Amino acid sequence: MTHTASKTRRAVGIALGVAAIMAVLVTPPFAAAEHRSHPGTDPVQAQLDLLTGVDRVPGALAQVRNRHGRAVTMTAGTAELGTDRPMVGSDGQFRVASVTKTFVATAVLWLVAKDRVRLDEPIATYLPGVVRGTGDGADIDGRHITVRQLLQHTSGVPDYTEHLDFSQLEGPVEASELVRLALSNKPDFTPGQGWHYSNTGFIIAGMLVERLTGKDIGTAVTDLVIRPAGLGDTYWPPAGERRIRGPHAHNYLLDEDDPEGPLVDVTEYEPSWAGASGAMVSTPADLNQFWRKLLDGHLLPSRQLAQMRATVPAPGIGDGAGYGLGLARLPLSCGGYAWGHGGGLAGAGVSNVSVRTETGREATVYITAQTGKQAANRLLNTVDVALCT
Repeated sequence: MTHTASKTRRAVGIALGVAAIMAVLVTPPFAAAEHRSHPGTDPVQAQLDLLTGVDRVPGALAQVRNRHGRAVTMTAGTAELGTDRPMVGSDGQFRVASVTKTFVATAVLWLVAKDRVRLDEPIATYLPGVVRGTGDGADIDGRHITVRQLLQHTSGVPDYTEHLDFSQLEGPVEASELVRLALSNKPDFTPGQGWHYSNTGFIIAGMLVERLTGKDIGTAVTDLVIRPAGLGDTYWPPAGERRIRGPHAHNYLLDEDDPEGPLVDVTEYEPSWAGASGAMVSTPADLNQFWRKLLDGHLLPSRQLAQMRATVPAPGIGDGAGYGLGLARLPLSCGGYAWGHGGGLAGAGVSNVSVRTETGREATVYITAQTGKQAANRLLNTVDVALCT
């Protein structure tokens, strides 16, 4: 095993979730503009230029779409270090990480609408014997954990990414292996008595979708969500497929042994390590379209969409934030909220945020490396700038 390969595997487990820094920060006004690449022309472009010029992020992109359907894409930096390749545009593919969770939750809620699943039914009803703790997790019992709690991060089930040594992984892993590992650890709290982000909950949700549809989770999400939403550049990579299929930028992380040294390329990795908690690949344009289709009621009946949007306080995301069923609600500095999700697979912290406001403005912001707190804050500020007019 090479040193670089070990670091690449370790990176996958660092940030599968919506990081605690997800609270949106400050807000210069956003002025609509055509696509530009030179600095100083637009508040959003200025943020992207600072990300690549000051924060050591190789490439950054924002696609913003207003409620009238006008889309603007702005980029900064390069798609690959050591080359003059410009940063990819709105059709460039990237690993959306935990935005995958909203797609999985949509598939579960589709099954709810078809009376195949009840949200407040114990998960053991559908997956008997699967959610049973061992060792330090002996108190974990799927007979006392509901489907809703898994999707809302209120189950208390430990996050497998906090216990898995990614540096020891060589090939694909089964979802059941990740669940067994998580359930051998002490639960975070009694089900329904707290909130803690857990990738394991969505691995279990993926197993639920597979059991009830008879399809693997990638095929099921494709049939129930991706195709109905008309997302032509979005796909679920199967286990073993480490490359990104279409045009894409490279992704990087800091070498924790040499944080001031060269960034490490982590573009290729095993998607089964993330599974139903974060395996999907999409584009900024497709993600913005997904929020439009979902939140305008084209993918779920109104009753199930209302369930998805019913939130509980999510202090781990940020002040004033809430979390529904695979869906985050984030306060904006200009008032109101944005609905969506964020995630990151390479580096410490969130590296993409994709959201839609109550008034129909959409924004997806993506950076190719998370290089520290300043870059994380600026990423989130860029989202706020893009949405606050």
